[in-house]
Amino acid sequence: MIKAVSLFLIGMLVLAMFGRLRIPGADKLANRKCPKCGRFRLGRGPCECGHE
Repeated sequence: MIKAVSLFLIGMLVLAMFGRLRIPGADKLANRKCPKCGRFRLGRGPCECGHE
C-alpha cells in the first residue's frame, strides 16, 4: 500500500515539473491575440472584428 502511494506521489511530482516548463513560443502566441476581442489573428491584416 505504501509503495502504491509513493509511486503515485512521485508521478504527481513528475507531472508538476512538466507543468512548470515554459512552452516554446507561448509569448509569441500571446502577442498574436487581438487586444479587443481576444481571438488569434491570422496573417498580417486587421482582426475580423475590425480592430487593427
